[in-house]
Amino acid sequence: MCDCIVAVGAETRIGATVFGKNSDRSEHECQPFRQFPGAFHAPGSSARCTHIEIPQVAETYAVMGHSPWWVWGFEQGVNEHAVAIGNETVFSKEAIEERPGLIGMDLVRLGLERGRSAREALEVMATLIESYGQGGSALGPDKSGYHNGFLIADPEEAWTLQTSNRRWAARRLQRDAVSNHISLTSDWEIGARDLEGFARAQGWWTSGGRVDVAAAYRNPGVPGRISEGRLRRSRELLDTAQGHIDVAVMQSILRDHLDGGPVRLPGTTTDDESYFTLCMHSEPIGTTTASLVAALPRECRAPWPVWISFATPCTGVFLPVYLDGLIPAELARGGTAPDAASAWWAFKVLQDAATPDFPRHTIWLREAWKGFESRIESERIEVEREAGRARASG
Repeated sequence: MCDCIVAVGAETRIGATVFGKNSDRSEHECQPFRQFPGAFHAPGSSARCTHIEIPQVAETYAVMGHSPWWVWGFEQGVNEHAVAIGNETVFSKEAIEERPGLIGMDLVRLGLERGRSAREALEVMATLIESYGQGGSALGPDKSGYHNGFLIADPEEAWTLQTSNRRWAARRLQRDAVSNHISLTSDWEIGARDLEGFARAQGWWTSGGRVDVAAAYRNPGVPGRISEGRLRRSRELLDTAQGHIDVAVMQSILRDHLDGGPVRLPGTTTDDESYFTLCMHSEPIGTTTASLVAALPRECRAPWPVWISFATPCTGVFLPVYLDGLIPAELARGGTAPDAASAWWAFKVLQDAATPDFPRHTIWLREAWKGFESRIESERIEVEREAGRARASG
C-alpha cells in the first residue's frame, strides 16, 4: 500500500512542482535511503535488477531513494534532473506473470537513472514493462508480486502511469494523487498498443467507446475501501491547500490521521474505511515505513534538498538530503535485524515506543521535534549557501 501526491508549479505557493510519497510496506521491513552516482557504461554491460538482468544504457544519471533492504530498485526517489518517481501496488484482473521480470521498484530506479524528464522516464518505463513484464516477488523476498501504478514528476509536469502486466496507460496530472487501485478511466492520454484490444478480447470492455481502464482492468475482488478513502482524503487535503502547497504542507499531508491531524486516534477497526489513513498503521495490510517530499527546481545549479523520513512520519522527522553531497552511512544502513547504527531502525524503535499511547506520545514527540526542525532549517539554508559559493568558485 502507498500514496503518491503531486502539485505542479502553477498549483503551489512556491511555483515549483511538489512531490510526496508514503511507502507502506510490512512494518518490520527496513527501508534505508541509498544514493548512486551518475556513470558511463561500456557497450554490452548489464544492469542486475532484483530478479533479472537487462542491458545497460550508455549513461545513467545520479539518483537517490528509499529501497527495501533486499531490493535493487527504489520505492521512491529523485534524480539529478529533478525527476521524482514513486510506485503503488494496483490490482488487475490479469494474473501476475509467473516468470521473473522487473518489479515496480526496479522500474522506479530505472526511470530515474535513464530519464531527464517525467515524459522521458515514462517512456523508458513503459518500454521496459512491455519488454520484460512485472513478474517476481515484490512484497518480500519470498512473497507475491503485484502490478504497479506510478507517479512521475519533474519541474514542468507530472504523469500517472498505471499498468496491468505488459499493458499500460498514462495521463498528465496537475494537482492530484494516486493510491492502490487503477483509477484511470477513459481520460488516459497515451497507452500500450494492445491496451484496448486485449480488454475487448477478454470481454472486459464491450462498449463501442474508448476503453475505461479502471472499468476494464481493475480487479473487483480487492476491497476498494482500503485505497479509495485514502485517495479521497489526499485530494481533499490538496484542494483545501490549493495555492498554499509547499514542502511543509506536503509533509503534513503525509502525516495525516484524519481528525487527529498527525496523531493517530484509537477507536476504529479494519472494518472502517477511516482506519486506513494516509499515514498507515494498518498491519497486516501495511505500515508507512518511509516517506519523501521534494520541491523540484527548474534550475539545478544550486544544491536543492529532498526531505526524507524513516518509519512513520507522524512519530519521526523529515531530514534534508542532497544529490550534491554524500549521504551519511547511517541513512543507507539497515537489514533484517535491529541495528543501532541504522537511522531507519532508530526511528522504528521510536515508533514502537510511541505505539502503546499514540494520542499522548505523538503529541509529545511533535512538540519535542520542533526545536530540532528549526535548527535543521536554519543550518540547511546556510549550508546550501556555502555549497553554492563553493560550486561557483570551482
